[in-house]
Amino acid sequence: MSLLAVILVAATSCKTKQGESTAKLSEEIIKPVTVSTKILKKTTITRKNTYTATLLPFREVNLAPASPGKIEKIVVDVSDKVRKGQVLVFMDRTNLEQAKINLMNLETNFRRLDTLKKTNSIAEQQYDQAKTAYEAAKASYKFLLDNALLRAPFDGIISGKYFENGEIYSGAPIPTVGKAAVLSLVQINYLKAVVNVEAAYFPVVKKGLKAEITSDIYPGQVYTGTVYRKHPTIDPATKTFTVELKVPNNNLDLRPGMFARVKLNMGQAKALLIPTIAIIKQIGTNDKYVFVNNRNRAEKRLIKPGRVYDDQTEILKGLREGDELIIEGQNKLMENKPLSIKN
Repeated sequence: MSLLAVILVAATSCKTKQGESTAKLSEEIIKPVTVSTKILKKTTITRKNTYTATLLPFREVNLAPASPGKIEKIVVDVSDKVRKGQVLVFMDRTNLEQAKINLMNLETNFRRLDTLKKTNSIAEQQYDQAKTAYEAAKASYKFLLDNALLRAPFDGIISGKYFENGEIYSGAPIPTVGKAAVLSLVQINYLKAVVNVEAAYFPVVKKGLKAEITSDIYPGQVYTGTVYRKHPTIDPATKTFTVELKVPNNNLDLRPGMFARVKLNMGQAKALLIPTIAIIKQIGTNDKYVFVNNRNRAEKRLIKPGRVYDDQTEILKGLREGDELIIEGQNKLMENKPLSIKN
């Protein structure tokens, strides 16, 4: 066979294979993909939004005198339970005793002059001076008494002790708490959970709204919290507002610092839910999309998903009621692909 003949045969063969490939590709493009669809309609859902929080003491105080001084005696230790009004720390009482003696003397003098005043036996100015001195001494004694005897302002548990008996309290902040303190006291028979809620729910969240509180430490255990404070402003950066919940903790199972989930019942609303399996994630991005049937051809729609309810996902943007969503066979589709709808 001549060289020319060989070239002609080879060229003819290549054209044939190329034609076959093109025909096959064309056939694949126009060949319908069998899919299942669902007509979308809004349904009524109960919105139970879940937030995360770190549990905090319901009340916390760092106890310290108003001025530096020697610590005479600390009568409690970390983890001790204390009652409201209980004396926890005795500071040096030298100045207190002197103030007490001064107060007693001024009180005696004032009572004597008060008796004389009733009979008009002393000048008004002398009486006023004695009264002023007595009131000032009484205020000074009370101030020293409050700072010489540190009392618990509420029932709670000692969470921190930073000095020992005989040490000098300087008034400098304690590094671990960032404030000046001899002791720290927390109330934990109630705890506090703080969550940031989307601005759209501002009209819904009200004082007294119940919440379900759970912790991974106690699987299956549900605690009931109550909204007791709603902050009045919305953060312009996050578009959220702060909500504080009071969580009863009578058994002291929960402790400050524990991670918790807070589920708030936002009431019922209409929402567009689709099967989560219908959603496709675009490779290399965070975009998510679905396919809908548009006159028996696949139409790609970018969507904005919302919350997940079991095997359904709420769609906030990208779909509307009445759309025919492809819920089976969507992974074989591309834009404008012909469809064969399975009954």
